[in-house]
Amino acid sequence: MVKTPPVPFVTQRRLIGLNEILNFAYDAFHSNKLQFALTALAMAVGTASVILVATIGLTGKQYILRQLQSIGTNMIYADYQGGSRRIDSTPDFMTVDDVWAVRDQVPSVVAASPTISLNDRISVGGGKQTDILVLGAAPDYMRVRNLMILAGRFFDAEDTASRNKVGLITEKLAQKLFSSPSAAIGQIIKLSTGLPFTVIGTFKESVETFGQSEIQDDTMLIPYTVSRFFTPESTVYEIYFSVATPQDVVPATAAIKRVLQSRHRPESVYNVQNLTQLLTVASRVADALTVILMLVAFVTLLVSGIGIMNIMLATVTSRIREIGIRKAVGATNREIRFQFLAEAVLIALVGGVVGIVTGLAIPYSARFLTDYRVPISGLSAIIAIIVSSIVGILFGTVPATRASQLDPVESLRYE
Repeated sequence: MVKTPPVPFVTQRRLIGLNEILNFAYDAFHSNKLQFALTALAMAVGTASVILVATIGLTGKQYILRQLQSIGTNMIYADYQGGSRRIDSTPDFMTVDDVWAVRDQVPSVVAASPTISLNDRISVGGGKQTDILVLGAAPDYMRVRNLMILAGRFFDAEDTASRNKVGLITEKLAQKLFSSPSAAIGQIIKLSTGLPFTVIGTFKESVETFGQSEIQDDTMLIPYTVSRFFTPESTVYEIYFSVATPQDVVPATAAIKRVLQSRHRPESVYNVQNLTQLLTVASRVADALTVILMLVAFVTLLVSGIGIMNIMLATVTSRIREIGIRKAVGATNREIRFQFLAEAVLIALVGGVVGIVTGLAIPYSARFLTDYRVPISGLSAIIAIIVSSIVGILFGTVPATRASQLDPVESLRYE
C-alpha cells in the first residue's frame, strides 16, 4: 500500500494563513456591517452605472442604425454632377434608358426608379392654392425608398403604362389641404396647367428626414410617364436603385457607376452613393459616445475606491491594538497586509456583484415588461467586476501597508 506523502509544513502554513485571512476579513465585515455596507453600496452604484451606461449606449446605437436603415439600407442613388473637363459642354443628363441598362447589366439590382422633380402651384376645391413639389417616379420607388402608405394605394404598372392622372400626396400636405390622410383619397388636385390628378393615396417616409431628402413636406408623387408631359427632354435627375442584400451594396454601387460612365461621354461625372458610409460613421460616433460615458461611470468607481480607502484607514486606526496582539502571537507583516487587503477586496466585490445584478436586472426587466429588446452587454459586466476588484486592490493597498508596518510594542500600548 502506497502512502500519500504528507503536505510540507510551508504549504500547510500558507493554506492555514489564507483561510485565517479570509475568516478575519469576514468577521471584520460582519462586525462593522453599516460602515462596510454603505461603502459597498457606493461601489454597487458605480458598477451598475458602468453596465447601464453600456446598455444606454448600445440602445442609442441600435436606435440610430435602425432609423438610418429605415431609409433603405440596400438603396443606391445616382445623379449627374456635370462635366469634369469642358465647362461649356452640353449637359449629359441620365435618361430612363440608363435605368434599364443597369437592370440588365447589374444582376443584384432588384428595383429601380427614375425621378423627375417639378415645382408647381396647385389649386383644390374651395379656392385653396399652395406651392408643391411634383415628383415623377416609377412603381418601384415605393420599395426603393421604403415609403409608408397611410391611406389608399401606390400607383402600379398599369397606371404607368396607361398614363393615368393619379398621384399620392404626403401626410402633411393631406392634413394641410383635406384635414386628414383618409379624407384626401378621391380628391382632385389641379396643377397650374389645369391638368387634374386624382389622389389615390397618402404616404410618408419611414424616417423623418426634415426636408433633407428629395421628398419635401408638400410633395405629390405621380407616375413617371405622366411627368414626361411637363419636360421636353428625356432627362432624369436622379435614379434610385435597390439591391437584394446589404452585402451587394458596395459592389453594386461600383458596377452602376461603370455602366453609367460607359453610356455617356468620358468627361461626364456621375455621383453614385449609398448609405453604407453613413451607417459606418453613425456606428463609430455611437461607439465613441458610449466609451466617453463609460469613462464618466468609471469616475464613480474611483470615488467609491476612495471611500473604501477612507473606511479601511479608519478601520486600521480603530484596530491598532488588535494588530499588535496578532503580531505578538506570530503574525507576519505579510499576513497583516493581506488581511486588510482582503477586507478591501471583499467590500469591492460585494458592491460589484450587487451592482452587476442591479445593472443587468433593469434592462432584463425592460425586455420582460415591454416588446423592445434592450441590448445587453455581457462584456460590460465582466469589465465592471474586474474594475471593482482592481479598485479594491489599489485603494486597499495603502491601508493594508500602513497596518502591516505598525510597531507591535507601540500597538499593544495604544489606547
